[in-house]
Amino acid sequence: MWRLANILLFVIVALAPSGLDSYVGVVGSPATEPALAIIVNHANPVENFSYEDLRKIFLGERSHWPNGRRITLVMLDPSQPERKVVLRDIYGMSEKDLNNHFIQGVFSGEVFVSPKTLANSADVLKFVFNVPGAIGYVLASDVDSSVKVLRVDGRLPDDKDYRFRLGARPGN
Repeated sequence: MWRLANILLFVIVALAPSGLDSYVGVVGSPATEPALAIIVNHANPVENFSYEDLRKIFLGERSHWPNGRRITLVMLDPSQPERKVVLRDIYGMSEKDLNNHFIQGVFSGEVFVSPKTLANSADVLKFVFNVPGAIGYVLASDVDSSVKVLRVDGRLPDDKDYRFRLGARPGN
């Protein structure tokens, strides 16, 4: 039995890209998880947002961009994993809580913008390209030249400490 365990350990080390030590700690680390990109139309003058300002937009508490153009929020379908990241990292709500937030907010007048829901990233990219006041999110790997990626707190999806990633939050 001991011999079999040693053989298995040898095989694992041999198959690791550059040894077990470099393999452990890289897989599943936050920087290797796919990142979401917050995207806007190229006509939008905004380049960078604080997390707090971004959250206000997603919560529907801001209705216009600094240039006066109306904000149109677009989200992916609830079945998409990217939406779960937005619920967790921007809203801090469940899907049910999000729906209640917008229903109550619209009736109370506290929410100015309800999100439009689209089925997939290609639809979000097309929508943001065609609607100058649109803001949405897609996997960073899905971004093309038709849209502009916003910095959040000065960081882009490729940055190590970017906060919107699929997978568990560090410490969770």
